[in-house]
Amino acid sequence: MDMIAGLYAAQPFWVWAGLAAALLAAEVVTGSGWLLWASASAAATAAVVGVLAPSVPTALLVFALLTMVSTLLARRYLPRYATAPDGDINDNVARLVGHRGSAVKAFKGRTGRVFIDGKEWAAELDDGDVLEGGASVEVVGVDGARLKVRRA
Repeated sequence: MDMIAGLYAAQPFWVWAGLAAALLAAEVVTGSGWLLWASASAAATAAVVGVLAPSVPTALLVFALLTMVSTLLARRYLPRYATAPDGDINDNVARLVGHRGSAVKAFKGRTGRVFIDGKEWAAELDDGDVLEGGASVEVVGVDGARLKVRRA
């Protein structure tokens, strides 16, 4: 605990900047949308700490208030889902239906990975066929983020 207190006493700006970066990394990995506001609040707290040098309790209060306010404002004013009249035009998975690619390696059972449009995707065979590595496939559907494929 003394090491953390010593680090904070020596470099409070970088502690908050590091927290902001860690929260942003967690947001990128999870894609939840919730950690973005905490990350931005930690970055803003880093700026406040760098300019005003408040006490630790004050910095924590600034972070907590900024996180609550930014999260509530985001929930209120930002749309939760982007929609288009005929569906989400930015749905990068559903747009792959009908595209062709190849199996990365032999499927184990009905599951494996395919390479389509420059990306590797998790895939599941639509029929009971065996699929070897390099085989040509066509996307026939989507189940979440997993593509349904069949031999092309």
